Amino acid sequence: MTARIIDGKAVARKLRAEYAERIADLKVRHGVVPGIAVILVGDNPASQVYVRNKISACKDTGIHSELYQLPADTPEAVLMARIDALNADPAVHGILVQLPLPVHISVPNVLERIAVDKDVDGFHLYNVGGLVTGNTVFPPCTPFGVQKLLEHENVEISGKNVVVVGASNIVGKPMALMLMQQDATVCICHKMTRDLGQFTRLADILVVAAGVPGLIKGDMVSEGVVVIDVGINRLPDGRLVGDVDFESVSQKASLLSPVPGGVGPMTITMLLHNTLVSAERAVAAKG
Repeated sequence: MTARIIDGKAVARKLRAEYAERIADLKVRHGVVPGIAVILVGDNPASQVYVRNKISACKDTGIHSELYQLPADTPEAVLMARIDALNADPAVHGILVQLPLPVHISVPNVLERIAVDKDVDGFHLYNVGGLVTGNTVFPPCTPFGVQKLLEHENVEISGKNVVVVGASNIVGKPMALMLMQQDATVCICHKMTRDLGQFTRLADILVVAAGVPGLIKGDMVSEGVVVIDVGINRLPDGRLVGDVDFESVSQKASLLSPVPGGVGPMTITMLLHNTLVSAERAVAAKG
């Protein structure tokens, strides 16, 4: 068996075109343009690239974005004041604080300062906790993107054995909760898991977000498994690779997301989705 490769770029383009139509309709019918505020503290090169990509995607779909660049030595209180002002601004429907933050700033404090109905990254404690009950306002963008990929490929979730490799608060844990909401039987593996292969071989659907290049080999998966590779790692030679050994796993999987070009484009697309939904809810709240 040779896996069919999931084209995350194509799925993202399709969804962004749909969102652009909804954004245009919102502007024509209600005079509202979805707006997102992006806060970047410091000059981390990777963060600067991520922020540029997000702002570019917003522009392409008709979302208004404002970038607030703060020095690395910005006091936490100053950042909090900026968030408070954006929380109170009705033209801002989403607030994103780019991570990581300088070490003197508490990430939990910052994420919980963002208003729940503007937390388009889905990192607020309320949104994360809401995943347990199915009442989250905004799901975290990366696992939400994985969910959308599985939907697009018509992958049945209910009753399937799903193994999530990686237990981070950003991907692994919320991914497991979202799949449980769809009646999957979910196992979470992490760095302390012994004999990882004994778990991954049981998976009908395997989601890997461990941050370890080539962690999953072909002999660690079953025939016909659906594999979503969330990992993105830069090798010494400059190549970007995932957590899955593409060559060997592609010989056994039925579906496989590549790196790059798989989950990555979907993460930003879900940020656009959440910002649009926030604006639509604001309009509905006004009657």
